[in-house]
Amino acid sequence: MKKLVIGVLWALCAMAGGSLRAQDASGKVVVRLDPALDSIVSPDAKLEKLLDGKGTFEGPTWVHQGRTGFLIFSDIPGDVINKLEPDGTISVFLGHIFTGTDPSTAPTGPNNATVPLVGSNGTTLDRQGRVVFCAYGNHTVERLEKDGTRTVLADRFEGKRFNTPNDLVVKSDGSIYFTDTQADRVHADNDPRQGLPFTGVYLIKDGKVQSLAKDLVSPNGLAFAPGEKYLYVNESQKKRITRFDVQTDDTIANPHVFIDMTSDPAPGVPDGMKVDKKGNVYCTGPGGLWIMSPDGKHIGTILTPLRLTNLTFGGADGKTLYITSFAALYRIQLKAEGLRP
Repeated sequence: MKKLVIGVLWALCAMAGGSLRAQDASGKVVVRLDPALDSIVSPDAKLEKLLDGKGTFEGPTWVHQGRTGFLIFSDIPGDVINKLEPDGTISVFLGHIFTGTDPSTAPTGPNNATVPLVGSNGTTLDRQGRVVFCAYGNHTVERLEKDGTRTVLADRFEGKRFNTPNDLVVKSDGSIYFTDTQADRVHADNDPRQGLPFTGVYLIKDGKVQSLAKDLVSPNGLAFAPGEKYLYVNESQKKRITRFDVQTDDTIANPHVFIDMTSDPAPGVPDGMKVDKKGNVYCTGPGGLWIMSPDGKHIGTILTPLRLTNLTFGGADGKTLYITSFAALYRIQLKAEGLRP
């Protein structure tokens, strides 16, 4: 049986196996490119490794719980969403993400590895505190209800299934925006497994799915600016972030290249992305985690030993940054407070 070929994006992701610059020549992990970085992260901040394992870690989200909370994050080939307690205990938050009967229908890993990526990818919280996630192997966007049941929010558009729902974000009015990263170039028109022949950004609103942008090059992570005036969308293969204006009807318009990362030859691409309360943008990229000002200036990088996949703000004050990679989970303390779902 043929598998959906992930193509260039996963080839880029395969760079995760190689080492990046864990430190600069002075031994620091924080590279300051502009004085504005000083109000965001201390120059001697430490990058702490919380988990060292195998798999593809993705989709971290901090779940509020009174004055504290816990972190959840996806292990895509492991078919689970994990839970990290403040004391460091790790347990399974949600298992058996894949609900199909044939794992070979799921996307495959870097270099067409035989291990299917059956689990979840991006996760977030809706306005009722429920976990919403991209079920990568199911080709769906789903919601975990308070009673533990799961609701499929989106699985098809124009009669064809989604290919690789990747990441998602919830607007203040409850609308859900998500990316479908790959186009189906494998299955024939008469094959019931055929997915959409184009990539895109989609909107789930009032129970309906709308297409917002087609044929972006590997659309991936996405995030709102403060006030939801702009929506940022990564195009991983092009190594750039595109900014859209958010319209009053929740659609997006006027795409503009926010930043282009192609000049940096280090391994890594824009993948996961978040924004702090002052509008600074944090995104995985060449060499580690890029931090950019609201006007698109690269003001600093947090160097990491492995290629990164995603990130989220957590902790009681929203100033702890949790970062996932293909084989590790990291944490670093910031001065800036992040926007959280």
